[in-house]
This record gives sequence, C-alpha cells and structure tokens, in this order.
Amino acid sequence: MTATGTAGVRLGRGRGALGFSFFVQGVTFALLVTRIPAIQDRYGISDGLLPVFLAAVPVLAGVASVGTEKLVRRVPPSVVLRWAQPLVLLSLLAVGAGTQMWHVAVALGAFGLAVGALDASMNMLGVSLQHAYGRSIMLGFHAAYSLGGIVGASAAWAGAHWQLGLFVSYLPAVAVLLPCALLGSRFYVDGGVGGDEGEGASGLGGGGFRMLLPLCLVMACAYIGDSTVANWSAKYLQDVLGSSEQLATVPYNVYMVTTLIGRAVGDLGVRRFGAVAVVRGGTLVAAGGFAVVAVAPGAWVGMLGFTLLGLGLCVIVPQTFAAAGRLFPGASDAAVARLNIFNYVGFLVGSPLVGALGDAWSYRWAMVVPMLLVLVTLFHARSFGAQGARYGVGHERPRVVDVGRGGNEV
Repeated sequence: MTATGTAGVRLGRGRGALGFSFFVQGVTFALLVTRIPAIQDRYGISDGLLPVFLAAVPVLAGVASVGTEKLVRRVPPSVVLRWAQPLVLLSLLAVGAGTQMWHVAVALGAFGLAVGALDASMNMLGVSLQHAYGRSIMLGFHAAYSLGGIVGASAAWAGAHWQLGLFVSYLPAVAVLLPCALLGSRFYVDGGVGGDEGEGASGLGGGGFRMLLPLCLVMACAYIGDSTVANWSAKYLQDVLGSSEQLATVPYNVYMVTTLIGRAVGDLGVRRFGAVAVVRGGTLVAAGGFAVVAVAPGAWVGMLGFTLLGLGLCVIVPQTFAAAGRLFPGASDAAVARLNIFNYVGFLVGSPLVGALGDAWSYRWAMVVPMLLVLVTLFHARSFGAQGARYGVGHERPRVVDVGRGGNEV
C-alpha cells in the first residue's frame, strides 16, 4: 500500500473512531437529562434546589473546557478524550448508584468536569480531521451525536416504562459503551496542522480573541435556541397550544430526528454551496421555526415550527467550531476550547430566560426572543469563511482522501 493509501486508512479509522465517540456522548447525555425527574425523586432534591444541581454541571464543564485548553499544550487532545469519555460514563453510573444527596452532588460534579474536557477535545479532533481531509466532515460527527441522543432517549423511555431503577437503567449502556469507547480510542488521529503550532496559543491573544468573539456570540445564541426546545417544547405545546400530555412529548423527539437528518446531509450542502450559505440558510429556517411556534393556532402547526427549528439550528454549532479552526489554523485547539465555553453559557441562559419572560409576559412572546437571538448569526455569517469556501477551512483544495473508496484516491 502506498504512503498516501496508508495515511488515508489511518484518517478513515480516526474519523470512524471519533464519530463513535460523538455517538457515545449523545447516548450518555440523553440518559442523564431525560431521567432528571427520576434523579430528583431518588435523592429527594426539592424543586428549589434542583436548578442549582442542574446549573452546576455546565458551570463545571466550562471550567474544564478552560483547563483543557491548557492541558492540550502538554498532551494531545486524543489523550484527553481517551480518558475523559470513560470518566463521563462512570460518572453517569455513579449518579444512579448513590443513596444520599451528597453522592449525587459529587457524581454530577464529576460528570460536569469530565464532559467539559470531553466536549472540547472531541471538537478539537473534529476540526483537525476536517483540516486534514480538506472538505467538510464536521456535521457528520454532530449527526452521530444526534443519533446517540435519540438512542439514549429511547433507552431512558424504556427504563422509565419498565420502572427500572436508575442504576439498572444505566448499567447496560455503560457496560457496552465503555469498553467500545476505549477500544475505539486507539484509532484517534491528532491532526498536526490543527493543533497549537505555528501561531501557538498566542494566536488568541489580544486581537486574536476579539476575532473569535462573533463566533462565541453565535454559539451562545444557538444553544439558547436549543435549550428552549429541550426545556419548553412540551410545556408550550400542552399549556399554550392545548395538546394532550402524550402529544406534548413528541416535539422534542421530532426536533432530534430533524437535527439528525439535517446534520447527516449538511456536509454535502457545505461542499456544494459553502459554509456561509448553509449557515445563513439554517439561521433563516430556525428563525422561521420560532416564528411559526409563536403564532401557531394549534398543536400540529406548533409541531411544524419545532420541525423547522431542528432543520435550521442543527448546522450552526458544527460550522461554528469549523470556523474557529479556519480562523486560527495554528491555534485551533485553544480556539475550540474557548468557543466551547459559550455552549454552556447558552445552555445556562436559555431556559431561565424563556421561563422568566413567559411568566412575566407570555410564552408566545417569549419565543420571539430566541428567534431574534438566533438571527444575530446573520450579522456574523462572514466569520464562517470566504463566500466560496466549501470545506469550512480557510482554503479550497482538491479531495485529499476519499475514505469511502478505500482511502487510495488523492
């Protein structure tokens, strides 16, 4: 096999292993968030104290993301991911194994710290692999995360349906996914051009970080939109649009499915039309989804709005990470780590913001606020690349490796 062919096989294995890591994280996170009521009941966490527990996870994740930026100057992101993912899975299992409130507090704290390191290192590897491929593949990784979320939510539903305890519900997933994740971690690929070389970490100092701020704002606004769907879609459909309790559970599932579909085909759109065009289109579709939700006369029209939201929002976050790698080709690890913090900022702000506006004003008008915030992306669309760039990196180049054809084509 030629040197080019060997490199192609190595990249292909790295891409598959990283895609599986995104899938595992999707399963893990869905298993946690969809069983929050069961966690609250098991440990006797009051309604007043629950938001403190939930807020602690993204806060600690943000701290860990900052720490990961410093850590990857000494060890490759693949090493961070190799050990962060098992810690996330074991922390999930610990959430279901405790008996006292301090047990779950420690478990959720460990989960938050591990997930921050995991999210940052996963996206670092994704950005560097995309650079190595020379074409858009970032949306595919996030599609794997969406698929994992659907699988995890389904497993959580089965556990709740059969009235299984948390530990019993979590154990099969951890027992299967943890050894598979460790095995797959042997094939992670650290892209040399994507790491903190050349410009180094100094590439984000001063004016460099100011260049990243528009993408940070876009990331936060995208996650405000996402957390609005996750936390308020069921309540909105039932309380505002008058749906049944059973029908109110459907919008988030529809949102996840359309997110998966959009991300599965999104890389093709980026290669064909360019990152800027895809992000602008996704932004307009997402804003249209919020508008439909806000004016919906009934549950089925509201469902249409949440469907549009999934198709629109799904492209923004992966392309934001890709754009950070393009802006800082010699310091992409640092850029991704800092950008990842605003994932958690959006998550923290989104749900309380919509809830406060809904209580003080109305939930219909509350949906207009994330719509306007998502539209902020239009003003920063040029940060996603030159108008003609199709690969999500700073330049056009021919296909470097086509793994789908065995990695032997250049």
